[in-house]
Amino acid sequence: MSQTYRILLVEDNPDDAELTMRALKKSNVLNEVIIARDGEEAIQYLFGETKQDQPEDLSTLPQLVLLDLKLPKINGLEVLKKIRSEKRTQLLPVVILTSSNEDEDIISSYLSGANSFVRKPVDFQRFSQAVQNLGLYWLLINEPPPHHG
Repeated sequence: MSQTYRILLVEDNPDDAELTMRALKKSNVLNEVIIARDGEEAIQYLFGETKQDQPEDLSTLPQLVLLDLKLPKINGLEVLKKIRSEKRTQLLPVVILTSSNEDEDIISSYLSGANSFVRKPVDFQRFSQAVQNLGLYWLLINEPPPHHG
């Protein structure tokens, strides 16, 4: 049985979500992409309502989380802290993909356990290239940690 790798894209801006999806397709990253429109949806997807809802099978987790910081309901830093606080998800690669250019956001992201911080370029061509590079690196080149739990 072949393993399906998923990407969890946590993005409240529909235009940015669509651009990210197009850029991934353009670079032939054909993984399943789950889109969460706010921090609450992301946490619900990763953790479920209760412990009983959480799948024990770690292969159901995404291989990569692309996480915006400025999200409704629960912000991206809180989502990241929740991911890092749970044994099931603490090693999950999380890339902050945001338009923020605040040094404080960069520092807070890394202190909270982000694997990478990428500023969204305003220009579509540059944005597309950045997402393609992210997909290729995190899904093809990077060696993920073995499942533990």
